[in-house]
Amino acid sequence: MLRIVFMGSDPIALPLLNWIAGADGAQHARIVAVYTQPDRPSGRGMKIRPNAIKTWALEHGIPVHQPEKLTGETRAELASLAPDLSLVMAYGHILRDDFINTPRLGTLNLHTSLLPKYRGASPIQTAIACGERETGVSLMRIVRKLDAGPVADVERVRIENLDTALDVEQKLAAACVPLIARALPRLATGGLQFTEQNEADATFCRRLDKADSALDFNVPAAVLAARINGLYPWPACSVEINGTHPIKFGQADSVEWTIPTWMRILSGYKGKVSCVSFGNTLMWAAGGLAGTADPLPPGTILPSDTSIIHIATADGILRIHRLQRPYGKMVPAADYQIKCSISPGTLLSSQPMTKLLS
Repeated sequence: MLRIVFMGSDPIALPLLNWIAGADGAQHARIVAVYTQPDRPSGRGMKIRPNAIKTWALEHGIPVHQPEKLTGETRAELASLAPDLSLVMAYGHILRDDFINTPRLGTLNLHTSLLPKYRGASPIQTAIACGERETGVSLMRIVRKLDAGPVADVERVRIENLDTALDVEQKLAAACVPLIARALPRLATGGLQFTEQNEADATFCRRLDKADSALDFNVPAAVLAARINGLYPWPACSVEINGTHPIKFGQADSVEWTIPTWMRILSGYKGKVSCVSFGNTLMWAAGGLAGTADPLPPGTILPSDTSIIHIATADGILRIHRLQRPYGKMVPAADYQIKCSISPGTLLSSQPMTKLLS
């Protein structure tokens, strides 16, 4: 049975830890210690609280170590545990070579992308924001270069049309279990093979910032929808409506601007709608707006039913499914429109969008 030291600080690892501690995982390994970040202020009131990984370890009677810095004394402490393997996921410390090489079988990392794509600090959010339809977890050896170690295995997950970063994170958390379940027996017998990454295919994502929340309606609706979903719950894309504090968008998709689509949107509008179609030309009037089937200025809120907010863009229609008022909760767009009455014709301002990927 392998002696594992787990190093991590994010609740994404909880399904994996529960599996290792359960009946199936206990056949292959035992967690002898957990290394995690020191207790930090969090939540309302910013009280100092243990993170979810520490809480889990204490509930399972597993020793917890929380070094602020990884010193020689810390490495000696790790060596005294006689680990076969260190398993790392979202730890928050950069490991030196002496830490990486201390366990008998080395140190493996679970990275939430299909390497070599999306190395770096925000692989889940950036993959969604860039329009990917698939991502996954990669099991790799740690080397002294950012997420560049050889990969033993991957577990793939699908990114659905309305999946946010929160949704995909939950899928990836679950995907760690079959990945490690396959790897541990092979690792114990020396049969786990590693393949070097192709550096030519590597891409890098940075740590996200509040400035990444800006939206530019002069880009295609599909691009905006992917960014909104990828950056929820943080930093969350936002716009100002009627001079208010920024309104956050929490879930979106897009449709092409076509006459049939436009007629379906107008048909659900609860105001007076007039539509006349001449071949491929549609004349319409609704909610104080009128025109042909040509798109309105990018950023215009369109007449539509109250279940989804429709916004004109440079290419296609952006559909907002959930949003959040300042100091409020994220709610379905229907609730928001009833309470706040976003009127058709409102023009949302565009802001330059930052680059997420290099």
